[in-house]
Amino acid sequence: MISVEGVGKTIEKAIENALLELKAPREDVDIKILSEGGIFKKAKVLVSISEDALPKYEKHKKFVEEEKQEQKEEEIKEDLEKALKKETKEKEKELKKEIKQEEKNEKKEIKQEEKIIKNCNPEDFLKDLFNILGKDVEINTLEDEKYITYMVNGDDLGDVIGHRGEGYYALNTLIKQITSVKDKKILLDIGSFREKRVESLTQTAKRLANKVAKTGRFIKLDPMNPSDRRIIHTALQDDNRVTTLSKGSEPKRQVIIFPKGDE
Repeated sequence: MISVEGVGKTIEKAIENALLELKAPREDVDIKILSEGGIFKKAKVLVSISEDALPKYEKHKKFVEEEKQEQKEEEIKEDLEKALKKETKEKEKELKKEIKQEEKNEKKEIKQEEKIIKNCNPEDFLKDLFNILGKDVEINTLEDEKYITYMVNGDDLGDVIGHRGEGYYALNTLIKQITSVKDKKILLDIGSFREKRVESLTQTAKRLANKVAKTGRFIKLDPMNPSDRRIIHTALQDDNRVTTLSKGSEPKRQVIIFPKGDE
């Protein structure tokens, strides 16, 4: 049964108040007078939906309850979306903070890499080393405003380079350490390994940059040595859609490519 108690100065006012609360016309209800009221007492009635009109109101009541439930679910959904946006914003803020710190660390790392450890003639060192290894090689030195490149050419240099360039990278690091030039970067290329590596990583960098620009989401590359990371940075330094940085500690330091403007 759907019923409401109505209270008023008079019985009619009590009935009117109950009908307003039930949102029902007088012809759809049964009225029971509980108190006629008096000078110091208000009238009270019990107004109930009649049996013949009850299905209509029960259907309406169910509709109202479903509507309230939908509204409640929508409010919960909005609250979750707000919480998610807040969490995402906090994560973006944290990432930007990390990015700024990593940029500082990157500049510091580059300066440290350029420090001189020993004074030695790299070309003579390379000749002696390959002679000891039994390799007949030709060494050419190319120099421009920024770089000094030692190019080693010869036959059967794969075992020196290594399966994944392990030997090349180790020798490349050693050459940098024994070079006394302060204002230029030192590069080593054995059997065109660096040239092929630059081409391969440049293609990879551009492919991933396209993906980042398209999706708007950053990408972390697998850990790389400093030389390979520098290739990635150089390949994308003029791409106005993305920015790169290195994150982590050696030997698991990684390059991150992320959309421009997220600095």
